[in-house]
Amino acid sequence: MKLSLDLSESFKIAIGALAANKSRGGLTALGIIIGIVAVITTMTAANGLQNTFKQTFASVGSDVIYVSQRPWVQMGPDFSLNNRPQITLAVSDALTEKLRGRAVVNPSLGGQQNVKYETKQIDDINIVGTTDKQVLVSSRVPKTGRFLMPFDVQYKRRVAVIGYDVADGLFGKSDPLGKQFKVGRYDFTVIGVMEKEGGSFFGGPNFDRQVHIPISTFAKTFGTSGGRASVNVAIRTPANEKPEDFEFETIGLMRSIRGLKPIEKDDFSINKLDTLLAAYNSTMGVVVLVGLAITSISLFVGGVGVMNIMLVSVTERTKEIGIRKAIGAKRRSILLQFLFESSLICLAGGMLGLLISAGITAVINAKLMPASLSPFIVVVALVVSVLVGVVSGMIPAWRGARLDPIEALRYE
Repeated sequence: MKLSLDLSESFKIAIGALAANKSRGGLTALGIIIGIVAVITTMTAANGLQNTFKQTFASVGSDVIYVSQRPWVQMGPDFSLNNRPQITLAVSDALTEKLRGRAVVNPSLGGQQNVKYETKQIDDINIVGTTDKQVLVSSRVPKTGRFLMPFDVQYKRRVAVIGYDVADGLFGKSDPLGKQFKVGRYDFTVIGVMEKEGGSFFGGPNFDRQVHIPISTFAKTFGTSGGRASVNVAIRTPANEKPEDFEFETIGLMRSIRGLKPIEKDDFSINKLDTLLAAYNSTMGVVVLVGLAITSISLFVGGVGVMNIMLVSVTERTKEIGIRKAIGAKRRSILLQFLFESSLICLAGGMLGLLISAGITAVINAKLMPASLSPFIVVVALVVSVLVGVVSGMIPAWRGARLDPIEALRYE
């Protein structure tokens, strides 16, 4: 009962003291506001980057593995990779035959070409030679028109499914379906336009700047026939099989196709979305940690400012403390009074910082990347604000609580 009365009385006195010194309290909270904004913006930006990463690579597919010449993520130089034989269309055909009836296998070739329609030209567009099975290993589908069909691949037709940016840059608001445009020096007919995916992420693929054509047409038109191009082979894991088991089986099939002996290392790489996620989490974990460490400095400076003001406040109210002690106030009451005061200053600063951060987050979400202020971040911000207030106010509160009432009453 006594503790609850002490808490209630100390809280009321702290509120009264802050109300009597609004300007001082506001200026003191400014350091906390800046610190909270810096920390929350860092956390929000990190979440936004993660969301952008997931959106960018969502079409890769978590249940799809890719057989490639090189690994997607490479830690340090490995010159032995230069000696690896390329993945050829013959290898893709062999995998397709061995997995027939069990898994979808889709080979693809890639390169860059300029594309042109009438007087409009876009440079360095990614040209992807693929098959009709592309839509079975990827979540990306045409917004208008259709995707490639088996007869397009079989007869090496010069047809193309273009990305959103390509369609907008070449054709503007007019309907591109059925129109001819140039890929390099060759004429292609637009049969479909892909859905808008958004820009690239940290140098990742920009799917809106891609043009899909039949892989057979790619090999014939751009001089890669005869199996001399390095092919990426996407394989969707069967629904009734574990991805890990299927990955090991695919490795065994590739070693068999390549004729590798048991003592020889793999001369190919198995890539998947988990590889990218692991690399991202590892890199961003360090970046976020360093960012939080740097931005926390501003919060520390804000806490020092609160401590300094509270020390001044204790000194100014020495006589008041002496009077309270003379009429029976205990150390606990004095201690709680100043801890409440410092905590309320920091809590108010944290709440204002949250409001400012919400505005910054809205701008980031509208202009840069998907971002949101999660409930977890809000709770962390408020808890950290109160903790900073308690820690910053502890020394001044303890000093005030230990004052001798006689000496305090004599203070002028």
